[in-house]
Amino acid sequence: MALYGKRSNILNRKDDLIPLKEVELGAKLRAKRDKVDNKIGLIIPIRLASERLPNKAILEICGRPIVWHLLDRCCASKYITDKANVVVCTTQEKSDDALQEVVERYGCSVFRGSTDDIIKRFHNAIEHFGFDAVIQVDGDDILCDMQYMDLTMKKLLSDADLDIVTCEGLPLGIASKSFSRRAMKKVYQHYKTERNDTGFIYFFTKTGLCRQAVVLPIKPEHVLNEARLTLDYEQDYEVFRIIFEALYRKGRIFGLEDILQLLKAKPEITRINSVLEEEYWRRTREKAQLAFMDVQGQIKKI
Repeated sequence: MALYGKRSNILNRKDDLIPLKEVELGAKLRAKRDKVDNKIGLIIPIRLASERLPNKAILEICGRPIVWHLLDRCCASKYITDKANVVVCTTQEKSDDALQEVVERYGCSVFRGSTDDIIKRFHNAIEHFGFDAVIQVDGDDILCDMQYMDLTMKKLLSDADLDIVTCEGLPLGIASKSFSRRAMKKVYQHYKTERNDTGFIYFFTKTGLCRQAVVLPIKPEHVLNEARLTLDYEQDYEVFRIIFEALYRKGRIFGLEDILQLLKAKPEITRINSVLEEEYWRRTREKAQLAFMDVQGQIKKI
């Protein structure tokens, strides 16, 4: 479905808007400046057969598939010098054929693997593309912030002993993670639960298998606990529709401060989906029943 609306004049700031062409032209120079020698990729798990909001990744906002808005942000990372290194990891189900077509039309890559085993899907994708490290963004987080993508990868590359870097303290849906190929291998060798589409990241962060570091909000303005910016339900879709109709401009990416300034100015937006939080975390706890083998060979639950 295509949705159109008048742009809000609430925000007129331009300093947080990034021209897409400038992003693409400057990416290689920025990567060289940081002396990144590894092959860096970005992986996104997405499937269209959602229980709560089917086909959500290819629904439209501002005349574009939702996944394209997310890919704009992913390709804006300074560690992504080629769109082909942004990989949507989906399933081999026929229902995801449409997703593959939409992603490839944008210019990014698609890897198809296990339906419920995201660990296997990720592992095989990383091996297939030969990535040494990856930024990992969730497919529901269409406003995931580029700055924090870069901060997690920068921290990961700065310490050879680190396996994974996560974010804490940001609004739900803004954070990303970065982890190494070594971390992926550790998890792949030790995970036991093959249905892990919910809570898969816990294999990296709650098992003791990986050495972890955390990136915290770099500005107080980046904190807004009541904001829910992930796409699971119709109410979430309505929140994103309002945000994009207020801030989206063709060819530009609006930033985190613009988003949060809008939500603070119009708190009624956050109230649209705030009632979903309890159900969201209840469902996560219920589905994330995961087991792994520790380094001593003992099977444990997370």
